[in-house]
Amino acid sequence: MNRLNLLRLALVVALSSGSAAQTSAPTTVIYAGHALLRADQALRGETTIVIEQGKIKEVRSGFVSAETLGLSNPQIIDWKQRYVLPGLIDSHVHLTSDKAGIEAQLDAVTKSPAAKAFDAQVNAGKTVRAGFTTVRNLGDADGVTLALRDAIRDGKVIGPRIMDAGTSISATSGHMDHSLGYREELHEYLDHGNLCDGAAECRKVVRKQIARGVDVIKFATTGGVNSRIGLGLGAQMFDDEARAIVETATLYGKKVAVHAHGADGIAMALKAGAHSIEHGTLLDDEGLRLFKSSGAYYVPTLSTVNGYIERLKNNPNAYSAEVKPKILWRIEITGKALKKAHDAGVKIAFGTDAGVSLHGRNADEFTLMVKHGMSPKDALIAATLNAADLLGLQNEIGSLEVGKTADVIAVGGNPLEDVRTLESVLGVVRAGQLVN
Repeated sequence: MNRLNLLRLALVVALSSGSAAQTSAPTTVIYAGHALLRADQALRGETTIVIEQGKIKEVRSGFVSAETLGLSNPQIIDWKQRYVLPGLIDSHVHLTSDKAGIEAQLDAVTKSPAAKAFDAQVNAGKTVRAGFTTVRNLGDADGVTLALRDAIRDGKVIGPRIMDAGTSISATSGHMDHSLGYREELHEYLDHGNLCDGAAECRKVVRKQIARGVDVIKFATTGGVNSRIGLGLGAQMFDDEARAIVETATLYGKKVAVHAHGADGIAMALKAGAHSIEHGTLLDDEGLRLFKSSGAYYVPTLSTVNGYIERLKNNPNAYSAEVKPKILWRIEITGKALKKAHDAGVKIAFGTDAGVSLHGRNADEFTLMVKHGMSPKDALIAATLNAADLLGLQNEIGSLEVGKTADVIAVGGNPLEDVRTLESVLGVVRAGQLVN
């Protein structure tokens, strides 16, 4: 090999080495005063967690020095006075807004997708700083959160990992019919292509969401509390339509979340093969049986009542005449279905419906879960191990174990004794990166 080729080879090696050095993340060492590695296990004392390339490389008892670990100049995170646990997971959010009622109706026709995108980014930041390092976003109309999901994944902006459902599916005049409450001549402009009537149409709208690159499919079998129409909370879809949606999603390897309040809509969704029921307010004995036999998760979304109460306190006319009675009913009945489900041994995954309640306040759900019959430990399992399993990410998140993504949070007290400590998160590491 001549001198010129040797120089070229040396230059290539030098450039390659320089590029690798620039892109490689530093090793991080977390010193935790107390560590809850898995919510179903006992709290540990002094613990050292080693993170490399965004993954947990090692977990050791005690405070192990960098020299003993064989590391030179790692990033040190000193949480020696804090309680450390896995990043939390919210299985039901809507990142594009936290407005509701008449205010949200106005936003829907005045805010551009670009403006909603900025709102979603701000809300994502609030969410991750509150300790929720993964969320399942269950519906927006403009593809905003699909783009945000990718931007966060690519490191362009700060936020939680997002599993996104694209636009939620419903029957015409169902809960996610975006034209409800508007003048009839505006309806054609408010059609987001998410409505289906009949099995064939329902298969087609699922395929439309698949083509957009969604992670999960979400649809409604019943009316909704916030639906701008006074047709109640019972079933508003036929069995063959629900089956067609689930079967088509399954064909493409996607899980299915179902908005359902009434017992008939809950049963319909579970018989069709839904992976989770959102809200489930009027859960009955048949629904409990179907939950147990199918292995589906219940996502209670208790935090909605916080949003309702706060908005009505500020403005008694925040909701339309058709919606307000349903809001008052939901406030009174909230928590009863969770107690039934928990007592019966139904699998429960944490989900707030943030957007109806305020973003960044996701941890308020823990207090409500405990108030309505769950132990702090069970509530934490719901927000870590169970939620990870529901999202199909159980091998990546939900616990602090070697090989998993380094999503780690720190709080000031023992959450197994007082879940309210989770409302004040003192530190967050998302995929190995300290969030400021």
